[in-house]
Amino acid sequence: MKKIITALMIGSTMLSVNAQGNPDNPLLKKWIGPYGGVPAFNEYNISQIKPAFDVAIKERLKEIEAIANNSKAPTFENTIAQMERAGKDFKRVMTVYGIYSSNLNSTEFEPIVTEMAPILASLSNKIYQNKKLFERIEKLYNSQEKSKLTKEQQRLIWLNYTNFVKEGANLDVASKEKVSEINTKLASLFSRFSQNLLAEENNQYVILRTEADFDGLPEGLKKAAMAQAKERKLDVLGCIGNTRSFVDPFLTFSTQRELREKVWKMFINRGDNNDEFDNKATLVEILQLRAKKAKLMGFPTFAHWNLTNRMAKKPERTLELMEAVWEPAVAQVKKDVAAMQNIVIEGGASFKIAPWDYRYYSEKVRKEKYDLDQNEVKQYLQLEKLREGMFWVAGQLFDMKFTPVNNVPVYHPDVRVWEVSNMTSGKQIGLWYFDPYARKGKRSGAWMNAYRNQQKLDGEVLTIVSNNSNFIKGAEGEPVLISWTDATTLFHEFGHALHGLSSNVTYPTLAGTAVARDYVEFPSQILERWLETPEVLSKFALHYKTNEPIPMALVDRIEKASTFNSGFSTVETISSSLIDMKLHLAGDTIIDPVAFERETLAKLHMPEEIVMRHRIPQFGHIFASDGYAAGYYSYLWSDVISADAYEAFMEGDGPYDKKVAKRLFDNVFSVGNTTDQEEAYKAFRGRDPQTDALMKSRGFVVSKKTE
Repeated sequence: MKKIITALMIGSTMLSVNAQGNPDNPLLKKWIGPYGGVPAFNEYNISQIKPAFDVAIKERLKEIEAIANNSKAPTFENTIAQMERAGKDFKRVMTVYGIYSSNLNSTEFEPIVTEMAPILASLSNKIYQNKKLFERIEKLYNSQEKSKLTKEQQRLIWLNYTNFVKEGANLDVASKEKVSEINTKLASLFSRFSQNLLAEENNQYVILRTEADFDGLPEGLKKAAMAQAKERKLDVLGCIGNTRSFVDPFLTFSTQRELREKVWKMFINRGDNNDEFDNKATLVEILQLRAKKAKLMGFPTFAHWNLTNRMAKKPERTLELMEAVWEPAVAQVKKDVAAMQNIVIEGGASFKIAPWDYRYYSEKVRKEKYDLDQNEVKQYLQLEKLREGMFWVAGQLFDMKFTPVNNVPVYHPDVRVWEVSNMTSGKQIGLWYFDPYARKGKRSGAWMNAYRNQQKLDGEVLTIVSNNSNFIKGAEGEPVLISWTDATTLFHEFGHALHGLSSNVTYPTLAGTAVARDYVEFPSQILERWLETPEVLSKFALHYKTNEPIPMALVDRIEKASTFNSGFSTVETISSSLIDMKLHLAGDTIIDPVAFERETLAKLHMPEEIVMRHRIPQFGHIFASDGYAAGYYSYLWSDVISADAYEAFMEGDGPYDKKVAKRLFDNVFSVGNTTDQEEAYKAFRGRDPQTDALMKSRGFVVSKKTE
């Protein structure tokens, strides 16, 4: 492949990617400026990343060695607190590296990822397998003196000890070496999987050649398809990019069945095209290495190993929950498909509903059953107005105020920044960066990041968080209209941001969203529920032309249809969760992942009209890192908690009950990982979460409990 030297737009400055010989690497400099310092995005470029890592990694290891080799007896201060202080330069470099990887990926950046992945894994291995360091942590963990420490300090000792043990600190030397080799190989494979997926999303598209090819599409999607063709320098009317933000609305509104099939197949075959970007061999190797690692650690499968520090603890508990919701969800899908099939027949056609038909005919059923048209609703869902609505909710629940600022550099012109402060006291809380639009080199989906965690170890440090999305950018001066689903995702990711912004802890490792993976989605999922409150809709769901609030009659129809299509969304997501768990229980027995997917779904009686939300060859959640591996069930697990938690508001004075909001803030949003998450939830709710609220919120039948 021919290497093309390009330039990246960062803020308003064009930065060359030619090699930098500057010894004063900006990436290694302490963040300066307002808010306790901010990333100097106007000074960074790609060529600085590798040299900065060279310095920062050496410094990181030197600091760790100094802690490990301290001749004095281990104390919380000289061991755990020093570990918290260590690695500041490394963390800053990692932050910028992560931003480039997710938002500014390019042909120039790919070799850096390929080179750095095993190096970063090796660094992690050296820290977790440092025998002297672990001995100090272990002594503190077993010491009777730790009872004299604060609860937060005790929690931090426990977390370090359990993390080190989980990563093999107790293994013999030979086993440690094997684990190190596995971790290093996995890091390279994760990188390859991600780069392959990004390549197919960037390079694949479906051409729209005639006016008829646009039939049924909303005006915004038409313009976006035309802009996409222009951006790609194609001599055609338009094209549909290979991202969910293009594909989902096309499948919902296009009248052209053959084109729907073509777009659908493009999207669901990402990573599964038997070409240079095919992910099947890569993910099989990942599964084999994970299984080998788990056995070295003394666990039967990777799933058993990875759930040791999750709320669920054991794979069996996750399967019980998923299977309990699976049955009613599949039953609902069958009813919905029957209604769709009737519309097909009434229209004079005879074909059977296929996966590329589901969204299109589901929308027709929605109109027929509830007199609700997504395009009608979408006219009231302006991205910027909904952003204001999120800010308003944060103010009502947590007394937060968002003020736009222009005195900090950004990494792309699309990015904007707000100062976050306490509405009553005026005290600064942190910064919120917003990067809403899709572009080439940006990974698909939506996410939240913390550029810097809140802490009070050596004085107050403000947090810096971001929300990143992939909305299709509108024409200059035109509002961006989004779907109800996208609006829900917007609120969801903002929930993660609020979790980070609410943090009020001493130690950065325990701050914000650093909780168990199957708990971290709870704060984000509960925030989704405020989108549909009448207060938000009447104030911020304003018509993009008239600025009139959404009519209450339409709000009523939205409410009546709130559980519509819940069967589809539940089956789509839980099928991915079940496959994820069963993959990691099967481990190194997987040879053909596509066959495994097909056979496992058949055993589950997966409706043939639906595909998994993430097919195995494109399942970045579980193959781009270990983050959600054997953990995609977390969304359902957390949604049980969030549905139950929202009931606490309904049992009180409603969604904006100040007393309930304060309990939620004090026991969930602000405490980070300073306490066990089950205990934190009980402190908020007074009991364990119950599944009834989830089943009710999705419109499923709640089974009666026997005494």
